[in-house]
Amino acid sequence: MGISIRAVSKSFGDFKAVDNLDLEIASGEFFSMLGPSGSGKTTVLRMIAGFDLPSAGQIFLFDEDVTDKAPFDRDVNTVFQDYALFPHLSVIENVEYGLRVRKINKDERRTRALEALNKVHLGDFANRKPSQLSGGQRQRVALARAIVVEPKILLLDEPLGALDLKLREKMQIELKELQRELGITFIFVTHDQDEALTLSDRIAIFNNGKIEQIGTPQELYEQPASEFVARFVGTANVFEADASQTLFGVNAKCMIRPEQVALGITGTQATVIEAIYLGSTTRLFLDLNGHQVIAEVAAGEAKAYRRGSTVKVTMSKADLVKLS
Repeated sequence: MGISIRAVSKSFGDFKAVDNLDLEIASGEFFSMLGPSGSGKTTVLRMIAGFDLPSAGQIFLFDEDVTDKAPFDRDVNTVFQDYALFPHLSVIENVEYGLRVRKINKDERRTRALEALNKVHLGDFANRKPSQLSGGQRQRVALARAIVVEPKILLLDEPLGALDLKLREKMQIELKELQRELGITFIFVTHDQDEALTLSDRIAIFNNGKIEQIGTPQELYEQPASEFVARFVGTANVFEADASQTLFGVNAKCMIRPEQVALGITGTQATVIEAIYLGSTTRLFLDLNGHQVIAEVAAGEAKAYRRGSTVKVTMSKADLVKLS
């Protein structure tokens, strides 16, 4: 096991940021911690890095108790959102910095730094200054600087948050490829569900200092354990027990995804409240016997569903997921 967090809590005064957390992360896994601001995910990352110490509990990295160890005594490195590059140093000098601190000789330093830059496709930019690079290129330099010291664990604290959408999507693919190539553990903190679903082998959903659910992207989307997870990961139709009883004959809080709501020539009549164009799809908000239901249709079909028009809705009981 790569990382083991056992009964860890972290308090800041009267505020408990992390509450009795247990978590196991496998060696070589791309693991994401996903949740809203203030949910505890970044605090957990900082405790793994050694920047914050737990108020209670223990942290093990590769079977070694590092709970009270300083950051430089842990075989981890961190990539932050703000890059934190030295503006007066060239790109390759920035990448070499961690090796210089470790007193690696100049020739080996230069060789390893160039290898790291080549892995992030920046070998031709080695002699530029950070100010001569784009945001995406500076983020790649930060990645190269983190991996050049060959950590067993790479921690990424919302590293793509400052990038525009297209660049962020491109960097997501590159991050996943880099993790596969290196074969080391990546722990990624984000509040962006699409980012987590794209990158991760497994995801932990954080809420109020606790983990609501851990699973693969598919498990979290298709089988959410709670209403919080259902609503946070993707879009969900959540029905309270009385609505589920009326619509499906099921006396429990349930969920069904918009793409599982079928529109056709048969079914229960509903009224289109709103239609929102999303590019490849259009999201429809429907009034079904006083219950709001969200459906999605292909963009080319959207003209048939205007505000105020009526549609026939079918939902299968087999697609329902009961929520705690």
